[in-house]
Amino acid sequence: MSTLAYDGTVMLGRQLRRIRNNPGLLILTQTMPLTMLLFFGYVFGSALAMPGGEYRSFLVPGLLVATAANGIMTGMFQAAQDSHRGVTDRFRTLPMSRAAVPLGQAVADLVVTAAGTVPLLLVGLAVGWRIEGSALEAAGALGLLLLFRFATTWIGILLGLASRSEEAAGQLGSATFMLPLLSNAYIPTDHLPGWLRTVAEWNPISAVTTALRDLFGNAAVPEGAAWPVAHPLAGSLAWCLVLIAVFLPLAVHRYATGEG
Repeated sequence: MSTLAYDGTVMLGRQLRRIRNNPGLLILTQTMPLTMLLFFGYVFGSALAMPGGEYRSFLVPGLLVATAANGIMTGMFQAAQDSHRGVTDRFRTLPMSRAAVPLGQAVADLVVTAAGTVPLLLVGLAVGWRIEGSALEAAGALGLLLLFRFATTWIGILLGLASRSEEAAGQLGSATFMLPLLSNAYIPTDHLPGWLRTVAEWNPISAVTTALRDLFGNAAVPEGAAWPVAHPLAGSLAWCLVLIAVFLPLAVHRYATGEG
């Protein structure tokens, strides 16, 4: 086994034990989407033009993607915690691959996200959401969701390593809840003002959300949308690959050297 694979597996185990021993953030990030599904689905759904059941089918893919985008928050908080408590400095002195620690964190987050997606899917089914596409398309949707989570986690790891304190990371991380609000995760963008619709549709969350709705068979791709939303699968994969290509090497470099 290569040094990176072995060291990364060790760090993966360490990160999973850390999550198990400190469940507060995990509970918050896993229960919040369930609460939002029930609140948005039954309160906002009655206020929109589409019927409640139709809106819940529209909403579930958006909530899945919004939860995946929370990789920024969890990645930032955990990386900042290690960095400002001296754990990162101790790991740097050990004879291990410099990529192993952030990679272990990212993969552990992916494992936890995969497990945490199951309750949200089950609650979605319970409130009327249905998978109208094929099993293969549904599997592709879940794979895309996890890829997006992996990409956003690297953004969080970089920001956490660059943060000045745990408190600053927590405050910045909590502000990321605004990102899904500037997308089509919760509401259609068709009737937004022109400039705001453009901003929302170039938000990576919008492309991934539209791709999930398309793969699940829940909604058609809107007409006249910006390129990432008009071509949601290609747009989603492009966004994910760009984010990983930019933030993964920057996060590994920041961890290895402690410099930007």
